[in-house]
Amino acid sequence: MKTRYYHLPRLTGVDALRLDEREVPAPGPREVLVRMRAWSLNYRDLMIASNAYGRALKPDVVPLSDGAGEVVDAGSEVTRWREGDRVAGIFMPGWLSGPPAARKTAGALGGPTDGVLAEYVLFDQEALVSAPAHLDFAETATLPCAAVTAWHAVAVTGGLAPGQTVLTLGSGGVSLFALQFAALGGARVLATSSDDAKLERLRSLGATDGVNYARTPDWGRLVAEATDGGVDHVVEVGGAGTLPQSLEAVRVGGRISLIGVLSRDGGADPSSVLLKGVTLQGMFVGSRETFEQMNRAIEHHRLRPVVDRAFPFAEAPAAYRYFAGRGHFGKVVITDE
Repeated sequence: MKTRYYHLPRLTGVDALRLDEREVPAPGPREVLVRMRAWSLNYRDLMIASNAYGRALKPDVVPLSDGAGEVVDAGSEVTRWREGDRVAGIFMPGWLSGPPAARKTAGALGGPTDGVLAEYVLFDQEALVSAPAHLDFAETATLPCAAVTAWHAVAVTGGLAPGQTVLTLGSGGVSLFALQFAALGGARVLATSSDDAKLERLRSLGATDGVNYARTPDWGRLVAEATDGGVDHVVEVGGAGTLPQSLEAVRVGGRISLIGVLSRDGGADPSSVLLKGVTLQGMFVGSRETFEQMNRAIEHHRLRPVVDRAFPFAEAPAAYRYFAGRGHFGKVVITDE
């Protein structure tokens, strides 16, 4: 039986994305065949399509790391799953637990190895997690990269505790998940945006304070003043362009989790890190163990991801273009027709 999939024969941008057909793959002894029902986009996917990722990529790669679906077939040695199970793939199939290591983090989906933008995808039985019971496929598809990264930053390494102060930047997927997780843990969350309407939506998700960075370019100082010396933790998704303000916003002895590279312009003075004793840590996504821990919290609190817009599978390039426009609030998803 023929089935559809997308691939990138050239890395020249969104227009290089090609829809093609192939045979439905058959699972090996320890593999699971998943009928994919939804997918979500991350900024990384735009970088890969435009050959701006800066890492070795599989030629003619099937893109996207994030997707969810249901098990339709399994190999003879599979014990973790059965037909009909609702699942999501993990971002790094080899990172099951413990701290990151080169052998665990090699082979992330949708870059060094084929990703999930296909109607049927094979996974090793160890490289899947159960979908939270209250979430639909589109909501579940938002979790593998953005949500796990945010949970890893806020709850695992960030020492989330009631009364902590956390700063999130903008209204992309990682930032919204970080806001939601921090608010659930009893933290005071401050959020930035260039749009007052988006700031109101951020408050509705749990932010107690909002800063319009378009009107206040020196927003780091404003955040530090509002928190009596700075926040405990900044979830930094902007990169070089926003890091100087994040260093201004964080308290002495605080933490900055460096996740994104949305802006490469600008530069941070490393003396600020030294003088304030700041922990500046680059964040990986997270292990399967971290994903499962996060899902337990999501189920317990009945948390729902924020989905901005859904596109049908046949219009995946339009989803890429919409996402590239950066007007979204939350996650942009693709769903099966």
